[in-house]
Amino acid sequence: MYTAVLIAAVVGGGVLLLVRRLFPQQKPMKLLQYPADTMRGKTVIVTGANCGIGKALAGELLKLHARVIMACRDQRSAEEAAKDIKDQAGPEQGEVVIKHLDLASLKSVRQFCEEIHEEESKIDVLINNAGVYQCPYAKTEDGFEMQLGVNHLGHFLLTHLLLDLLKTSAPSRIVVVSSKLYKYGQINFDDLNSEKKYDKSFCYSQSKLANLLFTLELAHQLEGTGVTVNALTPGIVRTKLGRHVEIPLLAKPLFSLASLVFFKSPLEGAQTPLYLACSPEVEGVSGKCFANCEEEELMANATDDRAAKKLWDISRRMVGLAD
Repeated sequence: MYTAVLIAAVVGGGVLLLVRRLFPQQKPMKLLQYPADTMRGKTVIVTGANCGIGKALAGELLKLHARVIMACRDQRSAEEAAKDIKDQAGPEQGEVVIKHLDLASLKSVRQFCEEIHEEESKIDVLINNAGVYQCPYAKTEDGFEMQLGVNHLGHFLLTHLLLDLLKTSAPSRIVVVSSKLYKYGQINFDDLNSEKKYDKSFCYSQSKLANLLFTLELAHQLEGTGVTVNALTPGIVRTKLGRHVEIPLLAKPLFSLASLVFFKSPLEGAQTPLYLACSPEVEGVSGKCFANCEEEELMANATDDRAAKKLWDISRRMVGLAD
């Protein structure tokens, strides 16, 4: 018994020290305050709105009287999340619509967009939030490496198929959720699908770098249309995104405790995408990246125009938008 306790203390202490080194304690995010009718009459699509940042963001938008379209893969989870955020929003709130969207299926993306075009007269904000993180090697329905397929290609097609509606709804906004882990990525144009070698950490970073390069090129493409696109890095947030990360059993309680101290809550993580969706301060701003509601200076790998254009062209071919 004593030995087990000692081992747990040593392992847990090591995990706590590692967490402190990897994730310095973040300052508590100041929660944004907007007039209650800020988003009245606005239609906002949030992908992955059934949990984590997406759910918290949908809840805040609902309080601001937005029509929130929760685009989710899991219908039951989405319904439970919708009930939660409606209960928390109070009597004066916007409207919630649940739509099925599986970003690992181009067929599902196309079907979702067809329904949006049939049922919605406008889209004021599209928030590309959903993602997967360091999952075991798998392929999407269309044969793409899962992290690249969901985090980048699924959203790439989704955005393209909704661009006409966004343009007719201008001024409108596109918000792309990336990650600071983009810093460790590069676009492996020789093996985008990671069929020669799979490193789950690299592939996640590659997909998050792809989000930023997509934002860069899309901003160029949208100049003069009245549609803006900006990205953000939310920081380390307590969500289910890290469910594939393996943590020693004895260290899990301490890791959970450390996450309460060092990680942001989902509501705190939702503040920057909320800022980009609502704030008049970023009206007309496009092609930028934000962190903690302030513009963030990106590394060279995320500001490479040539790489952004090359990835754009390849992505169009991969999702069937070009020969």
